[in-house]
Amino acid sequence: MPTEAVAQPLTYNQAMLVLAQAGLEALATSASQHKAKRTPAQESHFLCSWMVESLKEKRFSKLVADDLTQWIRDARSQGAGAQLPDLFSRIVRQYQVATSKTQDLGDALGQLIEAMKALDWLVITDSDIDTKLKLDGQGQSSLIISAKALAGHIANGELIKPISLYLRGDENVLAQQALAQGLIVSQGNKKTSLIKHHKAYILTPNNNLAQLCLLIK
Repeated sequence: MPTEAVAQPLTYNQAMLVLAQAGLEALATSASQHKAKRTPAQESHFLCSWMVESLKEKRFSKLVADDLTQWIRDARSQGAGAQLPDLFSRIVRQYQVATSKTQDLGDALGQLIEAMKALDWLVITDSDIDTKLKLDGQGQSSLIISAKALAGHIANGELIKPISLYLRGDENVLAQQALAQGLIVSQGNKKTSLIKHHKAYILTPNNNLAQLCLLIK
């Protein structure tokens, strides 16, 4: 008898994309059933109710349950200010790229480094980052990646281990330039950064982050 194919579990990226696309589709379907254009507050209310129902019925992977819970809180406390339709649209934009670009990420990081240099950022990739450091850069926007990490976490153009990027400057620029190379990065964390006045961001093999990425504004 032929062997049945075993369904592979969704990655966080895939689960997040499915969720955001479903939310936008539900909103569009609901809007098509009403003649009058909905206000942002009405859209937020609809999506909040939709998310509550989705969470209750476990429509989506448990990988995104915490995100759903947080967005429900945001919608209840902020109303239209939660900007859920815009949030879902931004997620779809970045996660469509992230789920399709899963190879050659080491080469893509190299292209990101060159792109940041072209924007006149101070880019340092020739020093090992093993302990807390302070950079004297006169306030210039900067991107620092450990030379040891670049040498040991990339093989044949592929990212084989997570790698930290230390950034001082507009993180939206980082998110934009990363996406242009097919990359998504984690949200910034100042507490885990080894360089003063910089936040730490993570790139992972196959673009597989375990939490929501840094979204482009």
